[in-house]
Amino acid sequence: MITEGAARRVHIIQGEYKVLSDPDAVLSTILGSCVAACLRDPVAGVGGMNHFLLPGTGNTPMTGGDATRYGVHLMELLINGLLKKGARRDRLEAKIFGGAKTISTFSNVGEQNAAFAMQFLRDEGIPVVSSSTGGEHGRKIEYWPVSGRARQYPLTGAETQRTVALEQRPAAPQKPAETSIEFF
Repeated sequence: MITEGAARRVHIIQGEYKVLSDPDAVLSTILGSCVAACLRDPVAGVGGMNHFLLPGTGNTPMTGGDATRYGVHLMELLINGLLKKGARRDRLEAKIFGGAKTISTFSNVGEQNAAFAMQFLRDEGIPVVSSSTGGEHGRKIEYWPVSGRARQYPLTGAETQRTVALEQRPAAPQKPAETSIEFF
């Protein structure tokens, strides 16, 4: 039995993914044109969510924080994270959310994001058991990774605009790996 008040909330922002096996945990995110893929292995009792800004891999080499903006990178990280926690690829199931066209004058990157996620999962042989993509407004997503339960809340026009502003911010630069060597 899932009790709303007892749930441990874990929020995911653009460029992140999380994998959990806690039955009392709920993953949440807010999406505009971004897409969140929610995957789980119902037998292993493990699931996770990602949140990506752009479809595919882009046309330039990915480094550091840039890679986390792209769907292919975050989809691979999510699947590998699930496998490390005991999931089996042949038991994975997915739910896809997001991909709204939040700014009418821009290209429909949201539609491209949703199409990418669906094609990626089809190519990987992972069934999509449900999805809610497209539209003109953002959405807040809650996903219980162990049970697979998902809930979405549509955002109002003002909430969607705040989400769009967050999505248009450049990704935070990641601290470069330490390359110096100290000899003693």
